[in-house]
Amino acid sequence: MIKFSPGSIVRCREREWVVLPSVDEELLLLRSLGGSEDEVTGIYLPLNAEIVEPASFPPPDLRQSGDATAARLLWQAARLNLRSGAGPFRSLGHLQVRPRPYQIVPLLMALRLDPVRLLIADDVGVGKTIEAGLIARELLDRGEIRRVAVICPPYLCEQWQQELASKFNLQAVVIRSGTVAQLERGIPLGNTSIFEYYPHFVASVDFIKSERYRASFLLHCPDLVIVDEAHTCAQPAAKQAAQQQRHELLRELASHPGRHLILLTATPHSGVEESFQSLLALLKPQFASFNLQALSEKNRAELARHLVQRRRADVKKWLGEDTPFPERDSLEEVYDLSPDYMSLFKDVYSFAGEIVRSGETLSGWRQRLRYWTALALLRCVMSSPAAAEAALLERVRHLEEKDALGEEDEDLFTRYVYDPAAEEVAIDVAPARVVDEGEAVLPENERRRLRSFARRAAALKGDKDNKVARLAEIIDRLLSEGYHPIVYCRYIATSDYVVEELKRRLGPKWPDLQVISVTGELAEEERQERVRELAAQKQRVLVATDCLSEGINLQEHFNAVVHYDLPWNPNRLEQREGRVDRFGQTAARVKTVLLYGRDNPVDGAVLEVLIRKAVQIRRTLGISVPVPVDSETVMEAVLKSLFLHTRPVQEIQQLTIFDLAPELPQVHRAWDQAVERERESRTRFAQHAIHPEEVLQELQETDAVLGDQRAVESFIVAACERLGAPIRREKGGWLLDPSPLPLSIRERLGASGLLRLSFDSPAPEGFVFVGRNHPLTGALAEYLFNSALDPAGDGQIIARSGVIRTTLVPRRTTLLLLRLRYLLEASNQAAPLLAEEVVVAGWRGRPGQLERLEQEEALRLLEHSRPEANVSTEERMRILQETAGWLEELSSLLQDLAQERALKLHQAHRRVRRITREGRLVVRPQLPPDILGIYVLMPVPKGVAAR
Repeated sequence: MIKFSPGSIVRCREREWVVLPSVDEELLLLRSLGGSEDEVTGIYLPLNAEIVEPASFPPPDLRQSGDATAARLLWQAARLNLRSGAGPFRSLGHLQVRPRPYQIVPLLMALRLDPVRLLIADDVGVGKTIEAGLIARELLDRGEIRRVAVICPPYLCEQWQQELASKFNLQAVVIRSGTVAQLERGIPLGNTSIFEYYPHFVASVDFIKSERYRASFLLHCPDLVIVDEAHTCAQPAAKQAAQQQRHELLRELASHPGRHLILLTATPHSGVEESFQSLLALLKPQFASFNLQALSEKNRAELARHLVQRRRADVKKWLGEDTPFPERDSLEEVYDLSPDYMSLFKDVYSFAGEIVRSGETLSGWRQRLRYWTALALLRCVMSSPAAAEAALLERVRHLEEKDALGEEDEDLFTRYVYDPAAEEVAIDVAPARVVDEGEAVLPENERRRLRSFARRAAALKGDKDNKVARLAEIIDRLLSEGYHPIVYCRYIATSDYVVEELKRRLGPKWPDLQVISVTGELAEEERQERVRELAAQKQRVLVATDCLSEGINLQEHFNAVVHYDLPWNPNRLEQREGRVDRFGQTAARVKTVLLYGRDNPVDGAVLEVLIRKAVQIRRTLGISVPVPVDSETVMEAVLKSLFLHTRPVQEIQQLTIFDLAPELPQVHRAWDQAVERERESRTRFAQHAIHPEEVLQELQETDAVLGDQRAVESFIVAACERLGAPIRREKGGWLLDPSPLPLSIRERLGASGLLRLSFDSPAPEGFVFVGRNHPLTGALAEYLFNSALDPAGDGQIIARSGVIRTTLVPRRTTLLLLRLRYLLEASNQAAPLLAEEVVVAGWRGRPGQLERLEQEEALRLLEHSRPEANVSTEERMRILQETAGWLEELSSLLQDLAQERALKLHQAHRRVRRITREGRLVVRPQLPPDILGIYVLMPVPKGVAAR
C-alpha cells in the first residue's frame, strides 16, 4: 500500500487533492486543491487504495490569461483561503475575529511557559475571553493539547459556548445540571464519562465541584483548563463553604504538574491579599510563600511572567492602534415620595425598627429571622408597590410552604435580601418566603399590620408612585438624546411593573417604543432570544433584573444604564454598567444613572457608604476596587444602625450614617488602603516581559501570510466589482447588493437584501463586521480560486497568467505566484502539522542572467502594476510560452526559495515558543511548490506613450 506524505498532491475520483495529516495510517484525509479545511474527505485505504495515485499541481492554461486585476485577485483569493498559515502563530487563520495587538501579549507570555500557567487580570471589557480563547486555539493548532475545558459560573456557560464557536471555531458542549442528562444519553453504550467523551466543554463550576461529579471530572480533565471569574474560586477570607469547595477543586486541578491553567478575573484581589495569593499559588506553589509587600526583584520578575494586569488606559492606544472604549458619564437623579407613599414608608420603616429591636432579646436564628423579615419588607417597599405586594401577599405558596426552615437556611435568606458578591445567580423573586417565615413568629396585631401594608402598597401603583414617574422622565430624556437604555431592578415584580408603567407613560410620545422585561423567570435561551428580538427595534428599552448583569454582552445594542433599585454591593454596580461599557460599544459615550429617594435614609446610607465611594475610586484609579470587607457585613452595620435608633425618619435624614454607625469610617479607611495596594500592585506587576516591538514583528509576519483587514477589504471590493455585484461606500462602511453574485456564494451568506459591511471592529450599529473568516470572504475566495483552476475558465474574472507592459520595470520581469506547503514534525506529536503560505517570487532577465527580486519588491510589482501599453494576443502567448519553458530551469531556484522559507518558519516557531514540549522541531518543505500563476511584466517600449 503506497504511503502518501501530508502536503503531497494525489488524484482520486477524477480530481486532484492535497493530502492532510492523519493519525490513522489507514485513513487518508484529502482536501480539494481550492477547498477549505471544513471540506475534508476521508479514504479508507485498505478498501480504496487503488483509486488514489500520485499527482502534481496542474500548470496554468496559458490561453486563459488575464489582466493585472485578475492576477491580484488570484493572489488575494489564494492567501485568504489559507487556514493553517505558515506564520509565527498557527491559530490566527482559524479565527473569526482579529485580535487587537494588546491581546497578543498574553498569547506570547503563554508560549514562553511550560506548562502554561497564567492569571489574566485585565480590566472589565478589555477582552479576557478573546485572550484566553486565543491561547487555547494556538495550543490546539500547535498539537500541544487535544482538549479544552472552560470552568465558569452557570450564567456564563452559554456565552462561553457561543464565543468559542463564533470566534475560535471550537464546538463545545455545556455541562451543568440542566444539560447533563441529555449529554449522557448521547454517549455510546459503555462506562465513558461525559468529561472523557466530549473533547471540548464548558462546565458550571458548582456542578463539577459536587461530590457526584468531582472525581470523574478530575480523572478525565482536559489538557487545558480556563477558569473564568477566578476570584470566586480564591481561598475565601471568611467561612464560605461554596467558595471553599471551588478553591479546593482548583487546587487539586493545579496539582497535576503538566496541566495548562489559565485564570481570568477583573478583580483578582477582591480586597483581600490572602485570597489573591491563593490564586497565585495555583500558578506555582512557591508563590504562596512570597511576601507580596516586599518582593525581591527576582521574585517579582518570576511572578510577572505568570500575571498580566492592565487597565483600559494601558491598552487604549497600543502599537499605534486605537481601541475605542467609551467614556462613561455617571449621573445621580433623585425623586421624592408622594405623601401616601411616604406615609407607608414611614410606617414600614417604624415597624421594621420595632421588630428588630424586639428581637434583640432573642438569640441565634430567631433574632436573625426578625432582622431579615424587617429587611426584606423594607427593601421591597423601597423597590416598588408591586414588589411589596408580591412579598406580602404571595407568601410561599410556590415555595413549598410546609418545608421546615432552620439555621441551615441562613445562606438562602441572605441571598434574598442582600446582593452577595460571590453569588453567581441573583435571586430576583420578591422575598415572600422570608416575610412569611418572619410573620409566623410575630403576634397577631403585628400580622394585621403586615396585611394592611399589603393593601396600602397595592393602592400606590401608578400615579401615586413618584419613583416610576421620575424614571419615565429619565427614559424620555435618554431616548431624545439617542440612547438605548437598560433599567435594572432588584425584583421580578418591580421589573414587570416598570415595563407596564413605561408603556403607559411614554407610549403617546413614543408610539414605536418597545419595552420588555427580562428576569430570572425566563430560561437562559429565552432571555437571549428576547434581547435579540428587542435589539432589532429602533426605539427600545430593556428592563431587567440582575440575571442580566452578567452572562450576556449587551454593548452592541444598548448604551445607557439606569439603576432603578440601588445595588447594595458596589461590585453589582460595576457588573451592571460593564454590560454596556466595554470593548465593542460603538457609542463614544455611555450614560449611567443612579436613581434614589431623597427622603429615603436607606438609599442615602447605601450611597454614602458604598456607591459614591466606588464611583470615586473608579474615576481616580481607572478601575474598580472591591470593598475589602464583606458588603453584607457593611450593610448589616448600616441597617442595624438605622433600625436600632428610635428616632423618626425625618431626624435620621438629618444625620450622616457615620454619626449613627461609628464603625463605618474604618471601612472606608480599609477601602482606601486596598486602593493603594491595588495601585502599588499594578506598578509592581506591570507587564514588561513582552515588548511592543516583539508583538509588532509577529503580527507583521502573520499579516504577510494571512492578510490583514485592509487586504480583506480590498479583496471583497475588487471581487464583487468583478462579479458584477454593486458595492459602494457609505458612512460607516460599504453597501453591497449580493443578488448578482453566483448562487453558491449567496447560499453561504444565508441572507437576502442589501448587506452593510464594515471592515473595522467594532462595526457601527447596523453594519456587519467582515473579517478573513467571514462567510462572504470565504465564499468569494473559494469561488474565485476554483474558477482559476477550472479548465473551462476564460481569464476574464481571475487568471493564472498574464502579460503587462508597465513603466514600473526597466526590463523583462517574471513573477511566479507560488503556494508552499511545509510539514512541522515534533517527536511528541502523533502526526505532523501542515502549514501553507502563498508567496510572490520574482526575477529580472532571462535564464543564465536572472536577478532575483526581494519578495517585498516582487509583491509591490504585483500589487501596483497597471497596463500602460497594449500587448497583442500573439505577443502575449509567445511571451507566456517562452516563460513556461523556463520553469524547469527555475526548479532549483524554487527549491532554494522553499528551503529558505522553511528555515524562516522554523525560526518564527522557535522564537515565539521559547520553552516548549514540542521536542526537536523539524520543518520540511513539500516539493515542488504549487505554481498558481505566471505573470510577466514588460517595459513600455521607447517611443510608445504610456497610458
